This record gives sequence, structure tokens and C-alpha cells, in this order.
Amino acid sequence: MPDVDAAHGRPAPDPTGPADGPGADAVVRGRMLAVDVGRARVGLAASDPDGLVATPVATLRRDVRGRRDLDELAGHAAELDVVAVVVGLPLNLRGEHTPSTDDALAYAAAVRERLARDGRHVPVRLVDERLSTVTAQAGLHRAGRRVKDSRDVIDQAAAVAILQSALDEQRRTGTWAGAPAEEETDR
Repeated sequence: MPDVDAAHGRPAPDPTGPADGPGADAVVRGRMLAVDVGRARVGLAASDPDGLVATPVATLRRDVRGRRDLDELAGHAAELDVVAVVVGLPLNLRGEHTPSTDDALAYAAAVRERLARDGRHVPVRLVDERLSTVTAQAGLHRAGRRVKDSRDVIDQAAAVAILQSALDEQRRTGTWAGAPAEEETDR
């Protein structure tokens, strides 16, 4: 019988192995965190514990040298007690990698490492985010907001779009959306 995290009533993570190992595809109840990686900002969104609705959380300033953004992200992950993280994977319309794809892959690996440093071994998944920013911008435009004045909100709205898509897929399939981050970064 697996160890149970008494505080949360779910299986305790295996500290010796990756969170995306064999048998780790079954979705567990709890909050998820979504990450929309940009060159200047990182948008965050979170789900409710039942995985029904995604809501905006924060926009972090990207800090490539000091990695403060990763520390802030880890703080949100701890505060929300997330069971998984999804990172948007920007592909071009043909499904091919771009320089932004490489940046998102590196960021996903850094997120995984940073959370593990805190003892938080949760799945970090990569989810196709094609058009999430376009969708977010269109939604803000329909709400009467100017894109130029709403950059921080756009990053959060893109993270919401990424997460809501993942949640919908997970409800349909019963398995985590996307691909494990370590599989994609090993390519």
C-alpha cells in the first residue's frame, strides 16, 4: 500500500523517483498550476481542487540571471499545494519547435528542479499552447481592454487558456494532459 500524505489524503510523492514515472498518468484530485512562459513575463493560473475551472494567479517578471521568478513560482505552488504543473509549449502552426519552444522546455526543466529542491515532486507536463496568447488577447479585446495596457493580464489569461484546455482534456481521458517535461527535454 503506498504511503499517504495524511495532511492531504492523497498518495505521498515518491522522493526517490520522478513524479512522471510508470503509473503516474492517473490524474489525482487537487489544484494544478499553469505556466505561460514569455521572454519578459511568466503568467500563472491555477485550478480549483476538483479540476473544473482555471483562474488567473499572477504575472511574474522573468529573471533569467537571479531566477527570482522560479522562487516566486515555487512559493505559489506551495501556497496552493499543487498536485501538478503544466507549462505551455509554444509550437508553430505546423506543430514544429521554435526558439520559444526551446525556452519553454528549459523553463519546464527549471521548474521541475526548483520544486524538487523544496521536496515538491509533482508532475510537470508540457501542453500545446498554440494560439493561447491570441485567444487571451481576443478575449480582452471583447471585454473592451486595450492589449498594450493589458500585457500582465494577457500572460495570466494565456495561462488560464492553457490550463483550461488541459483540465478539459483530463476530464475526457482520466490521464494527465500533455507530455512529461523530462521526455520532451531529452529529445
